[in-house]
Amino acid sequence: MLIHFEKISDNARVWIYQAEKSLTDKEIDSVSQKTEQFLKQWQAHGQDIKASFVLKYNQFLIVAADESFSQASGCSIDALVHLVKTLEKELQISFMTSGKMAFLQLEEINLYAFNQLKSKIEKKIIQPETLVFDNTIQNVGDFKKKWLMKSKETWVGKYF
Repeated sequence: MLIHFEKISDNARVWIYQAEKSLTDKEIDSVSQKTEQFLKQWQAHGQDIKASFVLKYNQFLIVAADESFSQASGCSIDALVHLVKTLEKELQISFMTSGKMAFLQLEEINLYAFNQLKSKIEKKIIQPETLVFDNTIQNVGDFKKKWLMKSKETWVGKYF
């Protein structure tokens, strides 16, 4: 059951998939169409999952499921991962960039491997005010409040 992202509960569980590059308009249309089609029929143990998605910054696919309506099961989460892997294959783009953090710098998304962070900070490429995306957040409420924060306000701040 697909609902508008702005109407889903702040307690809804969230999954964030970070593309390795900015998506083109054609790629955004494809991701939107396939994700919408998937979420309209997404189920767990025969029950519809109340879900939503949004694309942000042409690079992040955010999927949310209101588990107070019906809980996402292992199989339903596997189905979501399968959707993302299908998108990756079709578009030849990785959405599984978990080894890299995304930073918003001069209106551009830059991905840096974890092992590059200290060096980027030393070179002042990443500064305390640089915005960082926290893709480990667990629910929509945190997504709205804590997804994009100043580096100094996250665990990255310990390197300053």
